[in-house]
Amino acid sequence: MESNRKRTSDWWRTSTVYQVYPKSFKDTTGRGTGDIRGLIEKLDYIKNLGIDIVWLQPVYVSPQNDNGYDVADYYNIDPAFGTMEDFDELVHQLKKRDMYLMIDIVVNHSSTEHRWFKEARSSRDNPYRDYYIWRDPAEDGGPPNNWQSKFGGSAWQYDEGTGQYFLTLFDKTQADLNWENEKVREEVVKLLTFWAEKGVDGFRLDVINLISKDQDFPDDDGTVPPGDGRRFYTDGPRVHEYVKELNEKVFTPFNLVTVGEMSSTTLEHCIRYSNPQEKEFSMTFNFHHLKVDYLNGQKWELKPYDFEELKSVLSEWQTGMQKGGGWNALFWNNHDQPHALTRFTDDGEYREESAKMLATTLHGLQGTPYVYQGEEIGMPDPKWNDISEYRDIETLNMYKILIENGKTPEEAAHIVSVRSRDNSRLPMLWDDSDQAGFTTGEPWIKIDERYLVINAKAQTEDPDSIYHHYRKLIELRKKLPILIHGQYIRLDDKHPHVYAYARVTSEEMLIVVSNFSREEALFNFPQEISARLHHARSTELLISNMEDNLVLSPSVRIQPFGSYMWLIQDDKE
Repeated sequence: MESNRKRTSDWWRTSTVYQVYPKSFKDTTGRGTGDIRGLIEKLDYIKNLGIDIVWLQPVYVSPQNDNGYDVADYYNIDPAFGTMEDFDELVHQLKKRDMYLMIDIVVNHSSTEHRWFKEARSSRDNPYRDYYIWRDPAEDGGPPNNWQSKFGGSAWQYDEGTGQYFLTLFDKTQADLNWENEKVREEVVKLLTFWAEKGVDGFRLDVINLISKDQDFPDDDGTVPPGDGRRFYTDGPRVHEYVKELNEKVFTPFNLVTVGEMSSTTLEHCIRYSNPQEKEFSMTFNFHHLKVDYLNGQKWELKPYDFEELKSVLSEWQTGMQKGGGWNALFWNNHDQPHALTRFTDDGEYREESAKMLATTLHGLQGTPYVYQGEEIGMPDPKWNDISEYRDIETLNMYKILIENGKTPEEAAHIVSVRSRDNSRLPMLWDDSDQAGFTTGEPWIKIDERYLVINAKAQTEDPDSIYHHYRKLIELRKKLPILIHGQYIRLDDKHPHVYAYARVTSEEMLIVVSNFSREEALFNFPQEISARLHHARSTELLISNMEDNLVLSPSVRIQPFGSYMWLIQDDKE
C-alpha cells in the first residue's frame, strides 16, 4: 500500500532523519539484542525530537557476520528482530504519527547463505551462477587479481567445489552480485517493489556506487592511492545507468526518498547521483569529511584530525553540490564511524557544549540532516578495556593484521579503540536503571559505564539539554526557507579554531560561528559581511549553546566550544 499522505516531489528537503541501529536500540524480549518492538516502543521519543523519517538498518534474515549487511533473505524478517507482523505494525504506527520509514537495501552483495549463492556454487552450469562474479585462478593458482577487501585481505575467495574464485569486496561471506546480469537487476527491482508496496517511504542503498565493476578486472598497479583496486569498481562504468533504471521502475512511481551511500566517491559523481534532473537518488552520503584524521589516507593509521581540511571538505561539498544542483545527506555519525563528539571535540569536561556545537554546525548547512541514535543525548565513544569486548568483524580482523604488520598488541589495541565501528554500536542509553534500560538480559555488547549520567531520560527532562538543542535545530529547518535554499559562503579565512559560514538570500542572511577548541577564540567577520550587518534591519540569535546572549558584531569572542546561529534581516530600502 502506498502512503496516502500528500507529498511533494522533494518533501524530504525540510526533513530530518533519525538512524536506528536496531540491534542496539531497545530490547523487549530480554535476549540482549534490540528488536522491532523496541523501536515501536520508542517512536514517541523520536517523534518528540521532531524527526520526520526513521531509517531502520537491516532486519532481514542474516547470519549476522556483518551485523545484518550480509542478507540471506531479502523478503523476510530475521527472528532475532521479530516478525513480519511486527514490521507491518511499525509501518502502521509511523503513519499514525505522520512519520516516514526508510529501510536499508544491501544489493552490492548478498550473504553466501542466500539461496542464490548456494545455487551458484553448486555447479558452473547452474542458472544462478551468473548472479555472482566468478573468475578462474591466476596462472600461479592464486586470486584473479590483487584487489583487496575493505575488511582486509584478498577480495577473492576460492571455491573448492567449482575451481573458481568469487569476488567479496567486504567480508568473505558477502559475495558481490553481478549487475551485468539483467536477471540480477530484475531481482533488485522486484525486492524494492515488495517493500515499497508494504508501505515503506524510502531506501538507503548500501555502498551502491560499487555495483558496476570494470569487466577486465585488471590488477591495481598502485599508481592511484590506495592501490587496492577500488578505482576499478568505484562509480563504475555503468553505475548511473543502473541507478536510473531503479529510479524509473521503483523510486519515482512510489515517490520515495532515497539516499545512496557512496564509498570513496567524487563530487562530480554525487552531483549526478542527486541532481533531480538526472532522476537517480534524492541525496548522497559521502565520507571525505570523516577521513581528515587518516594518516596518508589510511583508516587504520592515526593522526590528529586536520581542522582546516575538515572545513575545506565541508565547504567544497556545500558549494559544489549547490552549483551542480545536487543534495547532501548531512551527518557527523553513523553505525560505521566513531562518535564525532570524541573524534573532533571534548567528550569530557565540555561534552554538552561540544555536542551542541557539532549539531549547530551541521544543521545550518544545506542538505538533509541525519541524527544517529544516541547522538542527540551526547553519547561518546566508550572506554575499551580488552580486545574481547569487541564484536565487529572488521575490528577483529584488523587487530590481527596490525599485529602481523609489526604493531605491538598495545599499539594495535589503541588503534582499534579509536577506529572501531563498535564505538557507535553500543546500546542506546535510555535511563539510569540496570543495563541503561536497554535490556533485562545480558546485552550482546557492553553498555557504556557512563549511563548513570548520560541517558535519554535525564536529557528529555532537562530543557537545556543536548536533546532539546536538537529539537530546536530540527524545528528551525522546518520554519526557515533560508536553511533549504540559502547560498553557502564560508566566512573564516583558515582560522585555527573557528568554523564560520553564512547562508544567504537576497533578503536575509543566516550566520553560524563555531569554536572547535578548548580556548576562547576571537573572530573577525570579512568586511563585506560586516557592511551587511551594519545595514541590517534586524538581527536575531536563533540558537546558542552558551548562556550569554552574544550580540552579533564585526568582531566576536567565542567561548570554548561555543556555537551561535543568527538570522539577519536586510533593510529593504
